[in-house]
Amino acid sequence: MFKLGRTAYLCDGRIVYGQTAAFLGHSHIITVRRGSTRSHRPLRGHLEAAPDLLGKGGDYVLHAVLDFIVDGYLPLVTALEEEVAAMEQRMLDTFLDRAEIARIFALRRDLMRFDRILVPMEEVARKLAKNELPCVDAEARHYFRDVLDHVRRVEAMTSALRELLTSVFEFSNLIEQQRTGAIARQLAAWAAILAVPTAIAGIYGMNFEHMPELHSRYGYPATLAVILSVCSALYWRFRRARWL
Repeated sequence: MFKLGRTAYLCDGRIVYGQTAAFLGHSHIITVRRGSTRSHRPLRGHLEAAPDLLGKGGDYVLHAVLDFIVDGYLPLVTALEEEVAAMEQRMLDTFLDRAEIARIFALRRDLMRFDRILVPMEEVARKLAKNELPCVDAEARHYFRDVLDHVRRVEAMTSALRELLTSVFEFSNLIEQQRTGAIARQLAAWAAILAVPTAIAGIYGMNFEHMPELHSRYGYPATLAVILSVCSALYWRFRRARWL
């Protein structure tokens, strides 16, 4: 019987894949590892320290190999969860820059590909746990159910992480729109305030001969007083409306 397990690990923030092939016979098992930097020596040491488990046959060793591969997924997902949590906190403090937005989409692509790796692993574990297969004892199927549960747990964590990335991106857009709207309201408020002296200055800047206010002794200070009064009233009105 031949089974193939896909390994995965983080390298410079990206998910890198490898594979471990297992050839299981009635009295032997052969594994071939390629593209994975995670050594199987700890697994071998654990198996050699449990001769009773080795004596049960190669199907128990196959379970240990698959369980070792699936357990390697958890540190990967945990590290990505911590990165996304830190990104979520930065989003609340300030705008996400272009590099962080690009990182969100890169992570989503990586997680979608990782999910395509998990589906075959789940299928392998399900067949070993529920089907009658050559070289696999009925008692050994209970061990493969544990592997199946681990794969499903990783799938649930990956799905939740993808949803969190989507939420971070959408919430970042909402915050940016809110802040942009606040800036637009402030600019509109200042434009309304400055429109008052502009309008009054524009009227008195017209060089008409018959303008009664031009000969008034108190025309200039009265005009300044009107400008200051109207601008002050508008300023406090916009302050109360939290536009400034």
